[in-house]
Amino acid sequence: MRLEGKTALVTGATSGIGLATARLLAKEGARVAVTGRDKARLKEVEAELGQGALALKVDVRSAADMQDMSRRIQAAFDGLDIFFANAGVAFGTPLSATDEARYDELMDTNVKGVFLSMQAVSPILREGASVILSTSWLNEVGTPGLSMLSASKAAVRSLARTWSAELLDRKIRVNAVSPGAIDTPIHGRTVTEEVQATKDRIAGNIPLKHLGQPEDIAQAVLFLASDASRYMLGAELVVDGGFAQL
Repeated sequence: MRLEGKTALVTGATSGIGLATARLLAKEGARVAVTGRDKARLKEVEAELGQGALALKVDVRSAADMQDMSRRIQAAFDGLDIFFANAGVAFGTPLSATDEARYDELMDTNVKGVFLSMQAVSPILREGASVILSTSWLNEVGTPGLSMLSASKAAVRSLARTWSAELLDRKIRVNAVSPGAIDTPIHGRTVTEEVQATKDRIAGNIPLKHLGQPEDIAQAVLFLASDASRYMLGAELVVDGGFAQL
């Protein structure tokens, strides 16, 4: 019960890393608010997380949605101790074949969405709160066909540093967790032979020889959310099976 008495918000929490993290934070004693765009799934997650949980249907790309989210969390929780900005999308953006709509979809979700959500919740963050942003191993390497995804995660990495400096007077810590190749629905909800072959190929390039699980990232987020990481500020915790390290 490392988070007993604390309140937390996890965006993009109807599946994958977000859901695994919401479950773990609740198990550790926090009252948890989750967001997503699938109303039916949100109701299921809210029921699973139990009494005191709050599920909100919002779009992180909408400033109005984010402000409304903040008001509803403040009314229910009277402030936030933990914010995990997890909502995001991932897909290829080849230089010669990516149109403006595809560019906007990725950058608006991964960068604008993080900015708008942080802007909305920062007034209700309590002194000493912990903010965790989701980056990626892609911000450390050059990967063909993934330029915008990589750039979006590099931008979020920068935000962890600048917001740490900006919120220092309130003792709010902003850090980042950098997942490697994690086996989540973002890679395709239907596991076809082609999808499985891709997963196997990626796993073969990871020093630990397997994809990570959402729970691996959830444990890292728990560490950054808890007092165990109280001396960390503006840092990035890499959880990638050694993929970008060896």
